[in-house]
Amino acid sequence: MIRVFATNQGLVVEADGRYRQAPRSFGFDAIFTAYEPSRLVLGAIASAPEVPAPDESSLRAPIESQEVWAAGVTYFRSRTARMEEAKSAGGGDFYDRVYEAERPEIFFKATPHRVVGPGGRVRIRSDSKWNVPEPELTLAINAAGRIFGFSIGNDMSSRDIEGENPLYLPQAKTYAGSAALGPCLVLTEQLPAGETEIAMEIARRGEIVFSGSTEIGQMKRPLPLLAEYLYRENAFPHGAWLMTGTGIVPPDDFTLAHGDEIRITIEPVGTLTNTVE
Repeated sequence: MIRVFATNQGLVVEADGRYRQAPRSFGFDAIFTAYEPSRLVLGAIASAPEVPAPDESSLRAPIESQEVWAAGVTYFRSRTARMEEAKSAGGGDFYDRVYEAERPEIFFKATPHRVVGPGGRVRIRSDSKWNVPEPELTLAINAAGRIFGFSIGNDMSSRDIEGENPLYLPQAKTYAGSAALGPCLVLTEQLPAGETEIAMEIARRGEIVFSGSTEIGQMKRPLPLLAEYLYRENAFPHGAWLMTGTGIVPPDDFTLAHGDEIRITIEPVGTLTNTVE
């Protein structure tokens, strides 16, 4: 397993328990366009100096020119939550139909400048009254459409806007500070096992106000299928990140507040921590 961290000084690569500073010219675009990213990364640090493990304060989002996309209604809990959101709009059975359909929901999430890194500030919309984080396993897919790694993603969502009308999905999902990635990119030939846990805690003024967890095995659709649909009739010359949906949904009476701290953990990626503004 190889972990790649984006820092203020460039990429730091952890391999065999040692951290090495990659050349300044080496970035995520090179990794995401390589046919064999792991081999490329190991070659780039073959003679690189060893450095200390990066401090969270120096970390940035593991992204360069990649688009961020997302899959929805991939867990039964998400399907239920989406139907609850849409009750006031007179229904919501379309979410049930998406859950049962062969074709998954795939939507655009963020360009790189909208993505927040570890320790950064994610945002809630000023015109929304019901906002939640969505902790998600996020796939790294190279330009050829092959999954070569993963990270943690936070798909910030305005539930009241999406629930009012499904055509409002872009406004509920895509805005400045609506996505977070990190703390690193894990390069691996094997996808996470079904028992891999996704856990989230939300703290408010030092007190835990929500915690929950799920396992990747609770996902309805296979991960390669989601990647295949994303790349179907589409091209990503710099590769793409794909958030794979959430199975952790806070109760309907919960909404994020300014200053909340969101902590999402998936091993071996680590913990992605962000503050809400």
